[in-house]
Amino acid sequence: MYYVGVDLGATNVRAVVGDETAAVLGAASRGTPRGPNGIAVTEAVLEVVRGACADAGIAPSEAVAAGIGSIGPLDLAEGIVQGPANLPDTVERIPLVGPVGRLLDTEEVYLHNDTIAGVIGERFHSERNPDDMVYLTISSGIGAGVAVDGNVLSGWDGNAGEVGHMTVDPHGFMTCGCGLDGHWEGYCSGNNIPKYARELHAEDPVDTALPIEDPDFSAVDVFEAAGEDTFADHVIDQLAHWNAMGIANVIHAYAPLVVSVGGAVALNNPDRVLDPIREKLPEMVFINVPEVRLTDLGDDVVVRGALASALTGGTGDRSRVENAP
Repeated sequence: MYYVGVDLGATNVRAVVGDETAAVLGAASRGTPRGPNGIAVTEAVLEVVRGACADAGIAPSEAVAAGIGSIGPLDLAEGIVQGPANLPDTVERIPLVGPVGRLLDTEEVYLHNDTIAGVIGERFHSERNPDDMVYLTISSGIGAGVAVDGNVLSGWDGNAGEVGHMTVDPHGFMTCGCGLDGHWEGYCSGNNIPKYARELHAEDPVDTALPIEDPDFSAVDVFEAAGEDTFADHVIDQLAHWNAMGIANVIHAYAPLVVSVGGAVALNNPDRVLDPIREKLPEMVFINVPEVRLTDLGDDVVVRGALASALTGGTGDRSRVENAP
């Protein structure tokens, strides 16, 4: 039997086709459309699902189930994304469950927040991950998938784990993509790092080689200049402060044994992102400090988690596959 996993991110859309052992047989990807509306994003999802099926040598109707890990916020009752924070305002409503189900001719389509799919992937594909863990993504946005006592937390509407929208700065120096002030994501996500750097530079316009005024100025520029530009180092130190504060809050809320970190910002800059967090956490955490490590699954963690969801009826419970006849 064949199963489909989909990762809908703010930057890219990916899909894989796997068999009953979770081996990936085909894959496809493309950039996430920035509009003109949510239907354009839906069509991109369907395009990569078709592409992954073609790469696996099967017709879409041969897949028996699909899992989707998506940016939020979600409306599980409708099977849609409603008002995503990291896409333009014109992208208001992205239908997912219905269109994917019709393409595959199945009612077995399981929709999750992308970080929830991430923690499902971590636990399904790695025996060393414990029952109490957090998968944290630092990418276009920031979010967490949480497992407590072996139970993956989803919430009634699928939006548990939107930790990027916790307030870390009560003074509200930065405005998040969701429109609210002081959120963790407003400082440390890939989309907002260059905006934060500009604001810091406006407050203290020191000499810097960073292309602050360039419209294409990005988080990549900040990390590439690290160690050679004093202002870039200052920005990275400020990011470490907010990241450590956010992770400390997550630790106090869920008491994980492991915090596994993924997302493009962390995966591309593990030493600059994770090492300072590890250094700062003991001074911020009242309870046991967990292991903070980079995910073993790299960019594949969400799409592999979505595939695991399809295999297990949306639960991510590996025993359902291991004990299947």
